[in-house]
Amino acid sequence: GMDSLSGPVAVAPTDPRILPLIARHLELMRASSPACSVHAMEAEDLDRVGARFFGIFDGDSAVAMGALKVLTEDHGELKSMHVVAECRGQGLADRMLMCLLEEARAGGLTRVSLETGSQEAFAPARAFYGRSGFTTCGPFADYGPDPNSFFMTKRL
Repeated sequence: GMDSLSGPVAVAPTDPRILPLIARHLELMRASSPACSVHAMEAEDLDRVGARFFGIFDGDSAVAMGALKVLTEDHGELKSMHVVAECRGQGLADRMLMCLLEEARAGGLTRVSLETGSQEAFAPARAFYGRSGFTTCGPFADYGPDPNSFFMTKRL
């Protein structure tokens, strides 16, 4: 149950406990979107861009993850948000999102944005971010327009 779970803790994306979760996330994204529209990042990429990465652990296994990539001095991007299917519905996504937004505020960011899919498979993700105060926006950073992409942003 929830009592065995850690709070979100800062961890390297290359931490071996996180890698299976990143692999599952990438597999799911690739199954749900055309290859050219998959913007999920491998562990090494997340590390390279200096993303601040967080995991929620049940003992030694990561059950949720999320990352914050700083784009400019006031704008950040949420990446790699994933909660394992077996642990959904327990509020872990909310806890991870709160952690990432606190991290963004603490770093002086005034806005965070994200890219998710436009397909039906991503409807729960779009609804989750909508409930959390994110609104639809246009492409940001290096993203171009893509019918498979859906962009959202939130002022902090």
